[in-house]
Amino acid sequence: MAHRIWSGHCLPGRSKRQCTAAMSTHTPSTDRPTITLEAPLARFAASYSIDERVPSTVPGFDAPFFQAGLAGYSDAAMRLVARRHGCPYCVTEALLDRTLISGGKGRTREDPDILREECGLGEPSENRLHGLEDHPVAGQVMGTDPDEMGRGAAMLVELGHDVVDVNLACPVKKVRRRKRGGHFLVAPEEALVVLKSVRDAVPDHIPCTVKMRRAWDDTPEMALNFDRIFDGVYELGYAWATVHGRTVEQKYVGPSKWPFLASLTERFPDRIIFGSGDIFEVGDIFLMLQQTGVHAVSVARGCIGNPWIFRQARQLMSGETAAAPTIAEQRDALLDHFRLCTALHGEVGGSRMMRKFGIRFSVHHDDAETVRKAFIRVKSAADWQAVLDRWYITPQS
Repeated sequence: MAHRIWSGHCLPGRSKRQCTAAMSTHTPSTDRPTITLEAPLARFAASYSIDERVPSTVPGFDAPFFQAGLAGYSDAAMRLVARRHGCPYCVTEALLDRTLISGGKGRTREDPDILREECGLGEPSENRLHGLEDHPVAGQVMGTDPDEMGRGAAMLVELGHDVVDVNLACPVKKVRRRKRGGHFLVAPEEALVVLKSVRDAVPDHIPCTVKMRRAWDDTPEMALNFDRIFDGVYELGYAWATVHGRTVEQKYVGPSKWPFLASLTERFPDRIIFGSGDIFEVGDIFLMLQQTGVHAVSVARGCIGNPWIFRQARQLMSGETAAAPTIAEQRDALLDHFRLCTALHGEVGGSRMMRKFGIRFSVHHDDAETVRKAFIRVKSAADWQAVLDRWYITPQS
């Protein structure tokens, strides 16, 4: 079976509906993720080693995949659960420079110190107590004004982030209208001024990185804009760029153009380049590595409610069979995530937020549709516990 359908892809074992979903929308299929790879791809996974420049730049970043920053999802709770399942590196949600400058309010959504110091889950003096160790982590900053971007980036360093990541990728309309994120792909000289301001504001020993899309649109002018910014990223001393294979105008619709990523790594073999787009299950990680030559893969929507994708990737790299989560493992992850989320956001806010996670976790259950509907009805911690007690109890329990 061919792995490619234009620049989308279909793994062996995927249904036609799953392949269509992966190519047409940013939302993964509601089917259970495929974890069985054909022999050639499994052999590739078992033989793959991360480029040594990556862990040399960011100690602890020891595998060629990581959790992307996801608006509305990737707070400290989600990141900590991912790390406990083998994720080596995480990126925060995009934090607005002005929000950071005006008081650092975004910190309450993304910093485990809040869990530790304000929620009674650990001692402030003990950074690793209860496994609340969210490192290495990149703080992602987004904004418009070069000076404010530099000040926001410096604050992320003060808050303890190991890397500062600049968002030049977000395609959301209100972000573009305010000349942030993906807007900069139509204004390369403005982008370079911002990138220089951030790099100058961050101490030399803290790596800076960039998240960007392959262009604003598919016109030749925008292709040139991408090249101008991409070259400037490395000229200014940034460690790497993570490139999403869609344009800003595409948002999350249509396939991520993996051949563009392959061309980029061929054109610039000496640069560290990460890839993003259409990573919904563990085989996609190794398909992207194999077919594009990127040095690491950003896992975004595919890890929502699926922290096991990181464990499975490590298993495949060790030559083992990727294991689907047992009911007991699903229950433990759900309890862990809920406990952290409600500690961070309160019972009402956390229960509301975890409802969308529960819906995504449900795809791993044998009775996925029933469990999904049960999670939709969750409004409180008691409701959450009731779903677990009804659907996540094994005979041995």
